[in-house]
Amino acid sequence: MSKILVIVESPTKARTIKRFLGRGFTVKSSMGHVRDLPRSQLGVDAENNFEPKYITIRGKGEILKGLRSEVRKSSKVLLAPDPDREGEAIAWHLKHALKLDDEECRIEFNEITKKAILNAIEDPRTIDYQRVDAQQARRVLDRLVGYKLSPLLWKKVKKGLSAGRVQSVTVKLIIEREREIEAFKPEEYWSLTALLKSDDRPFEAKLERKGKEKIHIANEKEVQAIIGDLQAAPFMVKSVRKRARRRRALAPFVTSTLQQEAYKRLNFTAKKTMLIAQQLYEGIDLGGKEGATGLITYIRTDSPRISQDAQRGCREYVRKKYGEDYIPEKPNFYGSSKKAQGAHEAIRPTSVTKEPAMVKKNLSGDQFKLYELIWKRFVASQMSPAVMDVTTIDISADKYLFRASGSILRFQGFLKVYGDSGEKRGGKSQSRLPEISENEELKLTELIPSQHFTQPPPRYTEASLVKALEEQGIGRPSTYAPIIDTVLSRGYVVREERTFKPTELGIIVIDLLSDYFNDILDVEFTANMEEKLDKIEAGELEWKKIIGEFYGPFKNELEKAENEIGQIEVKDEETDEICEKCGRNLVIKFGRYGKFLACPGYPECKNTKPFLETIGVGCPQCDGNVVLRKSKKGRSFYGCSNYPDCDYVSWNRPTKIQCPECEARLVEKRSKQKGDRAVCPKCGHEQELNKKVEQ
Repeated sequence: MSKILVIVESPTKARTIKRFLGRGFTVKSSMGHVRDLPRSQLGVDAENNFEPKYITIRGKGEILKGLRSEVRKSSKVLLAPDPDREGEAIAWHLKHALKLDDEECRIEFNEITKKAILNAIEDPRTIDYQRVDAQQARRVLDRLVGYKLSPLLWKKVKKGLSAGRVQSVTVKLIIEREREIEAFKPEEYWSLTALLKSDDRPFEAKLERKGKEKIHIANEKEVQAIIGDLQAAPFMVKSVRKRARRRRALAPFVTSTLQQEAYKRLNFTAKKTMLIAQQLYEGIDLGGKEGATGLITYIRTDSPRISQDAQRGCREYVRKKYGEDYIPEKPNFYGSSKKAQGAHEAIRPTSVTKEPAMVKKNLSGDQFKLYELIWKRFVASQMSPAVMDVTTIDISADKYLFRASGSILRFQGFLKVYGDSGEKRGGKSQSRLPEISENEELKLTELIPSQHFTQPPPRYTEASLVKALEEQGIGRPSTYAPIIDTVLSRGYVVREERTFKPTELGIIVIDLLSDYFNDILDVEFTANMEEKLDKIEAGELEWKKIIGEFYGPFKNELEKAENEIGQIEVKDEETDEICEKCGRNLVIKFGRYGKFLACPGYPECKNTKPFLETIGVGCPQCDGNVVLRKSKKGRSFYGCSNYPDCDYVSWNRPTKIQCPECEARLVEKRSKQKGDRAVCPKCGHEQELNKKVEQ
């Protein structure tokens, strides 16, 4: 009876922690939650103050039996799930299931290192019931919405449909963006660039103003009139302004920014990012004396703060590695958003001295990429600003003003470690202007007019959707990845070229819910509910009262919808393709990874085939058509409809434009700096992609 039993939620975490504790401890895993609401029924007594009915999760009986046996052999039990609401709820359920005394049985740590674990063992506490109540409130709310709305959708629309509280708002955001795109009417505008020389040193300047007004050129007629005005005009340097621009380092990662950057830089989905981050947090076997240890701190956080020890260690590392110039005089501090709970540190390496190259051999390729990203962001966050020398030259010509800008990186600062996405170490691509004096007359080489069209707002990507959810207070850091996964799996949204597009089914369901359940689909209402959950955790609100305030109006809306909504028929779109097994016309279905073809005779005929979505462009190699395909990992790419007879493939969307240099087919390439471009995959030729003209 001398051993202390420590219970965590994952086997990996258990193995890592066991190494730090020695013979006086037994470490076991609960494999996540052990109790939950039943799947087969509502599990919430709406007539009895919303009392939840918890049961042992199927398959967890044997685990609990083993844990009870260990409890009997132990002098003390310490519950050590993750340090958040969900972890607190797991600890609470374990306490009930194992019939533990209401004593200091809960330990919490932000990183899985020997020091953090031993400190936690020395400082146990009681269960935080306010945190448990906040988790129960979210669980009961989601259960009431899901289990009450889903049967309505089955009855009125289609069997198998489901609705969720936060997920439905997310789909609504995607639909609203799609409608903005559909309603958008492109407007033509032109720009004018002057190619100039100073002592035979060429540079470019763009037309900015006419008199004191900012220029807007609506059409070709207007731009040609301006060119006519400038034919005999002298180009004189009006002013030369030079200044130093300091660019401050970014904050270390929180959950949302990690998901956004991992998507932009590594092409990781939010789900994949969190899965790999969990592995790095729970422990990686580094071999030798170190064995398994956590490489990063806890991964579900909305606070960019770091501990003083971590800050001092990082500054000392930077000083030794890069020198005094790379350390700011005072440590860098970063503020949290108003919505941030601030319970945990930012996501950072547990030891800054574990450089990515040192642990690379112990990590998988994806683990290394994510660890390197986290490590670099943290180190850079405590470094000096980058300094750019920026030059702006204003040039007058008749009544017009042209402007040329250039910048040179004077001091790398944090960019030495963490540069912009897609760039090499050292900062952005730089442009150096010639040394020019005020009142100098310049030589005009050429005036180049360019036609443009305004672009609609872009569809949401994983990164921009996570950012929108965070900014509007929808969900919390731990829920972003599950939200995205859920809306895809329900078939309400599909991925198309790395962006989210609503399906017809998603639009029908959300429009229906919006008519009768406006609160549930309202962004502000959902954000306010998140704030109430935070106040429950802070002990300012009582959770069952909040549920009651929500459920009364919701119940009335449900009854109204039951009586007023008629049957809505959603037909599967029929195609001309014949099922080779039974002869029926295949229909288009929606799955987790987008559209697919299926036989309408299911379940008698279960034939399915990939859906080849044509993009209206012929194959560059044969007489087939270019179609949108999905890789095994769900990534979009382009291939020929005649595959496998034709092996043409491209990650970038092909165009109808032939390269003027080598006659190959150009493909689309998106760039924040250059805008949408048409690029030759063979010779590298680039030109502006004018989608309207091409179509």
